[in-house]
Amino acid sequence: MRIILCGFGVVGQSLARLFDSRADDLYAGYGLKPRIVGVFDSMGGASSPSGLDLKRLVDVKKEYGTVKKYATAKSMSGVDMIKNLDADVLIETTASNYKDAEPGMTHITTAMKKRMHVISVNKGPLALAFPSLMELAIYNQVMFRFSGTVGGGTPILNYAKNSLKGEQITSFSGILNGTTNYILSNMSQGMTFRAALKDAQNRGYVEADESLDLDGLDAAAKLVILANWIMGMKVTMPDIKCTGIRDVTTSDIKKAAKTKSAVKLIASCEKELVVAPKEIPADDPLCVNGTLNAIAFTSEHSGTQTIIGKGAGGMETASSILRDLLDIRQEIAGK
Repeated sequence: MRIILCGFGVVGQSLARLFDSRADDLYAGYGLKPRIVGVFDSMGGASSPSGLDLKRLVDVKKEYGTVKKYATAKSMSGVDMIKNLDADVLIETTASNYKDAEPGMTHITTAMKKRMHVISVNKGPLALAFPSLMELAIYNQVMFRFSGTVGGGTPILNYAKNSLKGEQITSFSGILNGTTNYILSNMSQGMTFRAALKDAQNRGYVEADESLDLDGLDAAAKLVILANWIMGMKVTMPDIKCTGIRDVTTSDIKKAAKTKSAVKLIASCEKELVVAPKEIPADDPLCVNGTLNAIAFTSEHSGTQTIIGKGAGGMETASSILRDLLDIRQEIAGK
């Protein structure tokens, strides 16, 4: 399967390592032979119709900070690569942008129009244009997969769509941002907001643009994706009532503790779509600590079921891309 990879940061490099380490068993077990024919980052790209050497690609990125140095040939831009290379799947891993969703939006729409299947872990395009992207995929008869956009390596989207198949999910709520959960967990241990934020930043948990985490934008984007995919809604970011954690104080944390509760940033789809800090009883399955994510689905007949897992991480997200790729491979083989 010929692949173009957009972005070669932590997730892209983790994916290259995963493909390299599992090459034999992917072919033996699934008949899948991933071949990255093009990859680009913000400084340039590298391409080869016969497939790029994955180990060398990672080494070049590590040494020079860009894949552009992989070959001496003139580097194509990302969009040119998508337009001119023969590929079956585009994997979009560039940074999420909630203002205009670029450059991911152009990458995805260009690929779909060229009849490429698309896998995205970039939340920006889905948060701002989920309904129209799904329509474009259907119109061009391509598959669009994005399980890594919510929960990283934890298969939240697949669980709700497949494990609860036949059930009508009536509502859901959960912790969808591991960074804010880490900060609030530390505040419950006596840290101030500033100290907890600094600790999270030192550990690399906070986005370069801290507002994506602290103002609830990341959680809101995931809520949009869940509401569209699972509940069949047609919503985008402006439909979310969003409040972050900047105004949560140590007194709020202590007040919650007196009633054996904890303050968590909760994204919920009930009567409204809301992201806001909320007191959760300590014995509620949703009340997880550290960087964990947790989401509870309430369905018509099965009651409430909670799924808990890691929210992010390079290899965890890369594993979600591989799941999506295997899903696409299976769909193609079944036709």
